[in-house]
Amino acid sequence: MAWLVLFVSAALETVWATALGASDGFTVPGPTALFAVTIVVSLVAFGYVLRHIPISTAYAVWTGTGAALTVLWGMATGAEPVTFLRLLFIAGIVGCVVGLKLVPARPVTPAPVLEPGVGRAKATDRRG
Repeated sequence: MAWLVLFVSAALETVWATALGASDGFTVPGPTALFAVTIVVSLVAFGYVLRHIPISTAYAVWTGTGAALTVLWGMATGAEPVTFLRLLFIAGIVGCVVGLKLVPARPVTPAPVLEPGVGRAKATDRRG
């Protein structure tokens, strides 16, 4: 469920980023309102995701997916050119996002704590 919410949140990132651009510095009411609503929903959803997916993976997937969808939206609307290199690099972003999804997250185990004097040589033990 968390992964689905993560991708929905990333899609909303595309919406708020596009609305932000269309708001003309928050001077156009419609895009400004859309920006405000979608950024709040996107970040609340992302906050939910962080309770289930490690921040390092979740943030990379969220920003990568949002960036790729934003560029694709720009190309679909004609605001940005469609070129082979752009598509190749977007495919690279998507490939990295899929890779992060497929790599299992391992719980972090704390490093062992050494007791004082354990694991280090004493002054009388020096060999020269």
